[in-house]
Amino acid sequence: MNPYTIFNQTKRQRVSDGMTRSLLENCETASHILILVWPQLGDFDSLEYAWWLRREADKLAAQKLAIRAVGIGNLASGKKFCAYTGFPPQNLFVEPHAELHRQLNLYPGLNFSLPGLSQSQKAWLNLLLMCAGIGSPGTLAEVLRGYTGDRQAPQLIGDDEMIENTPLPTFKGSFFRLAGGNGFQRPFELATLRLGNMVEVLKNWHTYVPLSAYLTQRGGTFLFDTTGQLLYQHLDPGILGFAANMSQPLSFLSLIEKDVSTPTHNY
Repeated sequence: MNPYTIFNQTKRQRVSDGMTRSLLENCETASHILILVWPQLGDFDSLEYAWWLRREADKLAAQKLAIRAVGIGNLASGKKFCAYTGFPPQNLFVEPHAELHRQLNLYPGLNFSLPGLSQSQKAWLNLLLMCAGIGSPGTLAEVLRGYTGDRQAPQLIGDDEMIENTPLPTFKGSFFRLAGGNGFQRPFELATLRLGNMVEVLKNWHTYVPLSAYLTQRGGTFLFDTTGQLLYQHLDPGILGFAANMSQPLSFLSLIEKDVSTPTHNY
């Protein structure tokens, strides 16, 4: 089944007003529709994806692209997420029990268990194993990339930007020039952004993650044209795998500029 059919039939609670509305409401005049099905709203992937969307917000607006996201959590999770990331609350819907994820057959994560574990304990065990790369291909390499840098990725932090709200003393973005220069992702730059996200979530854990049963659930990205044709999809294979090209996570949107009318691209 084309996932557009599922999205077109799906209603969830919208963060901006708490109303249960169709995911595709008010998308009629858009050039294309981008649906993001995120894991927990306190997950590394959700927060980092939202960071990239905010970074490219002006470009995305010029493309007349309708963006809708669904993340695992509740209304409080959604409001906290939007306040922290700047993601528009009118475009975010919350999914308490990962039902949409199951409908789309998205990867639920590792499912290893030991006798006597509760559902929550099992989820934590599997999350830790996935963070170690078990049942989560590419995770360790992506963590390493955050520390070693990436000349294929853009510079992430401006020289005048102040780095705050981490366990580290406040410092300016110009510090990263010492690690290699300018104009690309320098060593420790991405790791610093991820550290800030981790601190934010840990300080507000029960808000971001009201139910720990879905800690391992992964998400997916779906791009459609105005007729509902699927132009692109990416199904997350593991933690920190929310894009086919993690150096340029939104590079697939070049398909819009090419006015694609060819078969689906699966990555």
